[in-house]
Formats: sequence, C-alpha cells, structure tokens
Amino acid sequence: MVQLIECVPNFSEGVDMALIAEITAEIESVDGVKLLDVDPGAATNRTVVTFVGPPEAVLDAAVLCVRKAAELIDMSKHHGEHPRFGATDVCPLVPISGITMEETAEYARRLAKRLGEEVGITVFCYENAALIEERRNLAVVRAGEYEGLEAKLADPRWKPDFGPAKFNPRSGATAVSARDFLVAYNVNLNSTSTRRANAIAYDVREKGRQERVGDPLTGPLAKDANGEPIWIPGALKCVKGIGWFIEEYGVAQISMNLTNISVTPVHVAFDECDKRARERGIRVTGSEVVGLIPLQAMLDAGRYFLRKQERSTGVSDAELIKIAVKSMGMDDLAPFVPEEKIIEYVLAAEQPKQLVDLSVRGLVELTASESVAPGGGSIAAAVGALGAALGTMVANLSSHRRGWDERWEEFSDWAEQGKTSQETLLRLVDADTEAFNGVMAAFRLPTGSDAEKAAQKAAAEAATRHAIEVPLRVMRESLGAMPLIRAMAEIGQETSISDAAVGALCVRTAVLGAGLNVRINSADLQDLAARAEYLKQADELEAEVQKLEDQVLQVARAKMESGS
Repeated sequence: MVQLIECVPNFSEGVDMALIAEITAEIESVDGVKLLDVDPGAATNRTVVTFVGPPEAVLDAAVLCVRKAAELIDMSKHHGEHPRFGATDVCPLVPISGITMEETAEYARRLAKRLGEEVGITVFCYENAALIEERRNLAVVRAGEYEGLEAKLADPRWKPDFGPAKFNPRSGATAVSARDFLVAYNVNLNSTSTRRANAIAYDVREKGRQERVGDPLTGPLAKDANGEPIWIPGALKCVKGIGWFIEEYGVAQISMNLTNISVTPVHVAFDECDKRARERGIRVTGSEVVGLIPLQAMLDAGRYFLRKQERSTGVSDAELIKIAVKSMGMDDLAPFVPEEKIIEYVLAAEQPKQLVDLSVRGLVELTASESVAPGGGSIAAAVGALGAALGTMVANLSSHRRGWDERWEEFSDWAEQGKTSQETLLRLVDADTEAFNGVMAAFRLPTGSDAEKAAQKAAAEAATRHAIEVPLRVMRESLGAMPLIRAMAEIGQETSISDAAVGALCVRTAVLGAGLNVRINSADLQDLAARAEYLKQADELEAEVQKLEDQVLQVARAKMESGS
C-alpha cells in the first residue's frame, strides 16, 4: 500500500489571498503532492491549507511553503482572533494510509529539524511528535502567543526543539506535530457575545473552566493545596474550544478542534453545543467545517440524525450527507460542497473514472462496444447490486409505512445490510474488469529466456487465480443479499412484493453469471486441485441461490394471488 500523509499548515494571513497563492504555489511545485484545500478566515486572519502525498514529497513541500511564509508574512503587524505565535503557526502531519502514527511522528521530527536547519525557523514539537513531555499540549507550547514569545525564548526552559532560540520578530515560531485527523469545527450562535460563546465553549471542551470560590462568575479563582488552579472538566473528551466573534458574519461562534472524532464525533459536539446554548437562552443557528472532514464522520452524523427521527439509515451516502448538512446547518454561512469538503471525494476527483461512475446508458453502451471489457463478470456484479438495491428499497419503504412506526428500526437494520451488499457489489463491477486486465497483462510479459518464461507462467497463474476469486466473491456477496430479499417478501409492505421478487431474480442471475466466469477462468488454471475446489464452491453457491430464489418467488406469487 502506498504511504500517504496529510500536512495541514496554518498560516497567519487570511486577507491577502495573492500572498496565500504564492505560498500554495510552492506546495503545488512538488511532484506527487496534491493541494486539497485552502480555507482563509478574515476575522481570524489565518488560512488553513491542506495537502497530501507520499511522506518525502510532503516534507519537501512543507519546507518550501514555510520558507515562503517566513518571507512574506510579518508577524509584528499581525492581528487576528485566533491564538498564534508564528507566520506558519502550526504544521501538523496526519497519517492517511499505509503508515502508522509512530512513523508519522518520526517524519514530523525530521520536518522540524529541516525547518530549523534549512529555513532558520524556531520550532517546537508537540502532541505525538513531542520530544519533551511537557510540550505535548499545543496550548502550553503557544501560551503567551506571539506577544510573549520573546520573553519565553529568554527562559532556558523554553529552548526550542530545533532552530534558533533567538526571537525573530518577523517569522515568530512554528509548532510541528503528528496527530490524528483533526476536524476544525465551528458552531454558530444567534448572539454577538464573545463572553457567552466562551461560556458555552468552557461547558463543552474537555479542559472545562477554572473553579471559582463563591460566585461562579465573579468569585476568586479556586486553588488546591499546592496553589494550583482547580479545573471543572467540560462535557466532551478530545475537544478543545474557545468562543469568539466573527466580524465578517456578524455572529459569535464556538470554535472547536475535535482531536479524536472516534471519541467525540462532529454530531455529538454539535448537539452538546446546542444543549448548552439553550440552557443559556441562546440558539445554535448552524456550523461550519474549516478545512476537510472524513467521509465516515459525515455518514455517522447522517445516521445519527436519522435515528433521532426514527427513520431508516440504510440510504445512500449522498442522502446521509445531505441529512448531516441540514441537521447541523453546515450550509449556514457558505454552501457545503461534498466534493470540496470531504477528503475522500477530493482525492477521488484525481482518479480515473470508474465503470460505476458511468450513467446506466454509458455502462450499457460501453458494454455493447467492441471492447472486450467490461464483460459478463462486471455485468453480473452490477445486476447483483441492483438485486440488493431492490431489497433495500422495500426495507426503506416499509420502515416509514403508516401504522408501522414502531417497526422502523427493524426495517432500518435490514436496509443497512442491503446497502452494505450493494456497495460491495458495486466495487466488484470494476474489480472484475481489473482482474481481466491483469490476466491480459500477464500473458503479454516477455518469454524470451527461460527465466522470463518461468516468471510469465507464475504471473499468469496468479492473475488467473485472482480472476476466479473476484467472480466467486460476486457470487457470495450476491447470495448474501438473498436473506434480506426473502425477509422483505415475507414481512415487507405488500405493495412492494414484486420488487422483492425482481430482486431475487437479479441475485440469481448475478450468482449464475459470475459462476460462468469462475468456470471459464478455471480452465486456464494449472493447479488442478485448486481448480476443483473453485468449481466445487461455485456449484454449492449456484445450488443455494436457486433454492432461495424459488422460496422468494413462491411467497411472492402466493401473496399476489391472494391479494394480500
């Protein structure tokens, strides 16, 4: 698997977009690096930039953009709502795929060293890249901000991890880390009060607020026996937050960093802010994601809000995203465009178009062309996906049928199973064509020498096995949708009985069609024992699907004949 890491530098400039364009041009000059997002904020006077690529290329791009920011941004003239202490304030690395957090942390330390030595930047390492335990928390590292940095650097305890210990009034300092995927998330209020926004932020953030003696608002700060402040924890783990007023929108916001969305997801943070705001007589009007958000976070949010409505969650990803956006008002201040805000969609835009991305007409016409692929295997997978989709449709319709309200969760669970089957089968549409292309590529390998002949033979055998195993999986996944279809024929709403029956016919076609691919591809397999095992599995799957199809059709015909 290719190693990918994300870099999310925050630059202390949010107004001059020509300046930001010069910085991002440095990123785009590095081969292999993809600039994903540029998110400026005028009130914060800060721009969050996101790019991704292989580790070495990302480090090269990070060095270039931090150097350019140091040339162009003068921190002695900077003002903004967000805490900051450098032209490039923070520069975290995030593991995306094929790489561990430990490996990412080592890359972060290498980046910090390069910034100190090659660019002359004062650098502190925090979170997973921290070299000193007391510096793990960014708030501690950045305490005093730019205005207190000169005095901080004069303290031997705050000798930087890399780079000069002397205060540079123009570039300030940069904090470098390795961290989990962080979602920068702001919740909008129908208030202009920074104090009240801060109060809500203190309610929800993990750190909470300092305890006071007597009056909770004006009393003196409480301290323990050692003279240390006493903190009252907030409601949400792995959440950092402050309140501020955004001039460009004329509203106060609760600005949060969700540092581990598996602990506190976006939708939980939104609902907790909404609850605490209402307790203070304030209403949440919406929210916004700064930068990018993982697809799973949006899907989880959509399911969460559908469950609150007692609606089926077995709907398309697009529908789940729409529900999430509307439920959290994520289009309150600006349109939420999934292709621009969801990291997987941004990356997918750079990939070649797949068969499943074609229109129905496009797939049909491509199949009918003189090209040998897509062929029967891909079409079998597509037909299986349609069969699963029909079962899912009946489950979704039944989940909100009038008079069946108490059964919504039962049908929602069936719909979730159907959606999983159809999504897997859709992926297999392209996988089958890719397997076929792999076989063709193996047979085209050179065979001039004995070594080349042996290598070609081994490659052909491996590719043939793969070309058998893909349609076998189509058979299993299609058959896996049959319990859903049978259940919908038996307990789903009666007006959709024919839809369930057509689903069963589609699944049978998919299993038998993929079985034919298993058989024709097995003929080229040299391992006779493996060939026999593949054919045995295909026989069993074919027998099972025909038995289940008969059961579904018997139920459907009986119900249609009885009129019930």
